[in-house]
Amino acid sequence: METAFGIIAALVALVGLLAALGHVGYLAMLNSAARKRGVAGGATAEYVSGRWKVAGGTAAAAGVGLLLTSGGVLPDVLGLLLAGGAGIAAKQALDTTRERFRNP
Repeated sequence: METAFGIIAALVALVGLLAALGHVGYLAMLNSAARKRGVAGGATAEYVSGRWKVAGGTAAAAGVGLLLTSGGVLPDVLGLLLAGGAGIAAKQALDTTRERFRNP
């Protein structure tokens, strides 16, 4: 039972980390496109620079959560909650960013 829970916790933490890294990657893509546009991409570059802390924080929290899942049951639960919560926060932040820049 303990091993099965550890595997599930690690998978949830990994998915949370992937979601957080997806947000970081999307911001990097937006920043690159904004820099290529020069002055016309100034507003986008400014928005992206304000979102780096959120993306970095969720990625760091998900990474720590994934590392916590290598212990017993209590660290597995803490890692699952930390990385899962960070993944949910990153997904919501990514959705907010995508909605802002989606073409109608």
